[in-house]
Amino acid sequence: MDATLLAFDFGLKRIGVAVGNTILKQSQPLKVIGEATNDGKFAAIAELVAEWKPALLVVGLPFYPDGAEHEMTKRCRRFANQLHGRFGIETVLVDERYSSAVLTSRRGVADDAQAAAIILQQYFDDSSHY
Repeated sequence: MDATLLAFDFGLKRIGVAVGNTILKQSQPLKVIGEATNDGKFAAIAELVAEWKPALLVVGLPFYPDGAEHEMTKRCRRFANQLHGRFGIETVLVDERYSSAVLTSRRGVADDAQAAAIILQQYFDDSSHY
């Protein structure tokens, strides 16, 4: 069954968004949400949810390289819980420890939507989800 997924690279100033589907198992950057308020950010996400009708939401979960949690880990968990609560769509967390490092080595600068695409690709590449 073909299902669309949206992935989020959560940040305090910007949220990168990527889209993919379970047939091709490939992700692509979609947009960067940069609204100033939380309400503005969730309104922009609501538009994407209405447009893409995802079956699953994927949120990158940052850790220190040794696997320890930090403040952004907690914030990302809270963001994932808010997504699930607001939209009623199953939300999964994916370890994003190396997504920014991969981007920096490729492009020299981390791009939020591209980081979200890497997070979603990590989800697709982890066959334990299927």
